[in-house]
Amino acid sequence: MSKTRSTAKPGTPSPKSTKALERAAASHSSVPRTSVHKVEADGVRVFYRAAGDSDAPVVLLLHGFPTSSFMFRELIPRLADHYRVIAPDLPGFGFTEVPAERRYVYSFDGLARTIEAFTEALKIDRYAIYVFDYGAPIGLRLAMAHPERVTAIISQNGNAYEEGLGDAWGPIRKYWAAPTAENREVLRQNILTLEGTRWQYTHGVNDPESVPPESYTLDSALLERGANKEIQLDLFLDYSSNVALYPKFQEYFRKSKPPLLAIWGKNDPFFIPAGAEAFRKDLPNAKVQFLDTGHFAIETHVVEIAAATKDFLAADGIQRT
Repeated sequence: MSKTRSTAKPGTPSPKSTKALERAAASHSSVPRTSVHKVEADGVRVFYRAAGDSDAPVVLLLHGFPTSSFMFRELIPRLADHYRVIAPDLPGFGFTEVPAERRYVYSFDGLARTIEAFTEALKIDRYAIYVFDYGAPIGLRLAMAHPERVTAIISQNGNAYEEGLGDAWGPIRKYWAAPTAENREVLRQNILTLEGTRWQYTHGVNDPESVPPESYTLDSALLERGANKEIQLDLFLDYSSNVALYPKFQEYFRKSKPPLLAIWGKNDPFFIPAGAEAFRKDLPNAKVQFLDTGHFAIETHVVEIAAATKDFLAADGIQRT
């Protein structure tokens, strides 16, 4: 009896392996794809990452210093199965482009105006905000200006109370009190460096080597562009405007009563646990959760943060119907 020879070319997958590949692809198709875009807003080309269905409730992710939307790379797909997730890079950060002729003034009021224009360019008129670090005073400016737009707040080490400012703010507070060239140079030499950036990521983390090096390496590389360090020093100085607005933020909490989750790396030297607890003074129903990690809690505890965020939003009825 003659044997039937296979007519498949060498290297061609067998029917069995093809079906296995199809099954694998199907199993991964449920993971939402994150795409990158740019849009013109406030005279700025805003770079942003997005994922999720266009008809799902929106979660707006606002990053902090010295990072960008890249910090949300692991969080975005974990939320996007239930939400439309949008994460812009602030002017002066990441891959957002500010034309020289725009003569942009780098202040927190200015950043908030640009992000407001960004949401309007995307026709987003209802959204929950996830705020971290600098993202908190920017997001809270949006919320005060348009409380009807903000469905909920997730604050991950995003402060709104004096008692939340840790000792690590000492050199910057000194700069606020005396904005001299000498004090500015101290910040440049001690904070705006690769080692200074790495320290922010790894301080308070049980295993510092577990923090992916691409995170702080990318941030540090972007800090080295052109006049970027001057931009960051200007924002350090202007951060005092956020502290001055804390009473207004707190008034907004009492008046508008937004659902709020404070999920906090408890070993953060910049925004200490008292800042998370303080939300309950004005929002007694605020949910507060601590994680045994540092400032960039998302680098070590993204699974826990994603789960807590989805549970929190669902409990407040913010989910697809």
